Amino acid sequence: MAKIRSLLFLQSTKREKINLIKSKKSMRRIVTRTRARFAGRQLVARPCWSFESNNAPSRIHSFSTAIGDISGEEVDRILEHHEKDETRGASFATAREEALPVTFSDISRANVTIRSGIKRTTCEQSYFLSELIGANVFLKTEFRQFTGSFKERGARNALFHHLRQGEHEFKQIGAIAASAGNHALALAYHGQQLGIPITVVMPTVAPLAKVDKCRKFGAKVIIEGAHIGEAKTFAETLVESEGLTYINGYDDPSIIAGAGTIGIEIIDEVPSVDAVVVPVGGAGLIAGVSCAVKTLKPDVKVYGVEPQFCASYSAALQAGKPVMTEVTPTLADGLAVPLVGPHAFQVACHYVDDVVQCTEKEISLAVLRLIENEKMVVEGGGACGLAALLPGGALDRPEWKGKNIVVPLCGGNIDTTVLGRVIERGLAADDRLCNFTATVSDRPGGISKLTELLCDLGASIKDIYHERAWLHSNVDQVQVKCVVELQGREHANQLRNALIERGYPIIWKALEEH
Repeated sequence: MAKIRSLLFLQSTKREKINLIKSKKSMRRIVTRTRARFAGRQLVARPCWSFESNNAPSRIHSFSTAIGDISGEEVDRILEHHEKDETRGASFATAREEALPVTFSDISRANVTIRSGIKRTTCEQSYFLSELIGANVFLKTEFRQFTGSFKERGARNALFHHLRQGEHEFKQIGAIAASAGNHALALAYHGQQLGIPITVVMPTVAPLAKVDKCRKFGAKVIIEGAHIGEAKTFAETLVESEGLTYINGYDDPSIIAGAGTIGIEIIDEVPSVDAVVVPVGGAGLIAGVSCAVKTLKPDVKVYGVEPQFCASYSAALQAGKPVMTEVTPTLADGLAVPLVGPHAFQVACHYVDDVVQCTEKEISLAVLRLIENEKMVVEGGGACGLAALLPGGALDRPEWKGKNIVVPLCGGNIDTTVLGRVIERGLAADDRLCNFTATVSDRPGGISKLTELLCDLGASIKDIYHERAWLHSNVDQVQVKCVVELQGREHANQLRNALIERGYPIIWKALEEH
């Protein structure tokens, strides 16, 4: 009976789980019918989660047949039998939950649908980051999916959803999406795996490496529009003219449900989690993850983090609905979505506890910390969750010290040239790369004395340039512009004080002035 219950738990919300446990008579009837249906098949135990009356998750077992995983259709049929039971109690879900475009049932179904085609990524504690932040920080490594981001979960689930709607027609005509990167890659790859023709419209700013990968996955790539908004507008014209199915990368309900499977894995891998910190762009990821996490463990806090240069979710909260937001180029380019998805926003508003913002400085520092401490290369958008937790960040709060915090690192597709710039900005933010201008004598030995001082203080010169024409002071003086590599803030203060003590007029440039 426990095995049959676990199968129903895959499709159930929290209220459903509690009612199912109480409804013993109904269960006996379902067990009888289901045993008859699966008579003669060998059952294989797999881990799953159930809900006890005290809202604490406990491990039970779901099952699959010897010929493969039980399909979503079979799960639906068993659930339908149970829903028709005359002795069943009150309605499973509250009216508010029923009104949401995505529920835990959708996420559970997606978890069964996609698990044969995506990686179950690790969620391990980081010793160095935990020590730095003062909490137990667990990193969910979604950037290790085959195409480099969590987008594979939603893309695969969406393709299966449309296959169920009409397999023959969908495989003939195919799907289309507008994307500058991760969604296009995920859709192209899984479309190739499932034999579905994929068209992706990418803006002119899309990285060439991602464009080439999409072509290698067999997708038809169209370069159109200066930004993702113009690319989407063009893609919609093809939907009308060619009958293609448009799949929104962050607002399609099946995309949100696929992304929510991360939440199920988080609770499975870190049962004692206290908080989950999720990057926010179009809000599809945080909508799915928060729905799953809050259903399985309601006391867990779910926070969103978005870049200051594209705070579209915060703008939507203020307006009470998704609104267009001005976008400034940001290191978190994957989160630069000017309008959050209406479906995603509706779900996220129901479950998310708070959304904060992070600066470009914090993003670059987060990328640098992951490279140096964890040997992980993560794109700016994927590192935003960590950025808010670092010292001085928006979530660097006393109440989270010593708690268990999970951070999904949701993408690792960063261009090498961009990575170089991000690392340099991170070093500057960490006061390990400093820029100053000093005025020295234009006579022989003037610059030599300055460089000797830098050498004595252990500063390594990265760049040096002296300027004569634009200095309106003594004719025998020049300005020397230096970029030096240091060991941190204490070392930088030591160098600055030494230059002032030696009588050098200096202009010390902070990162914000660059």
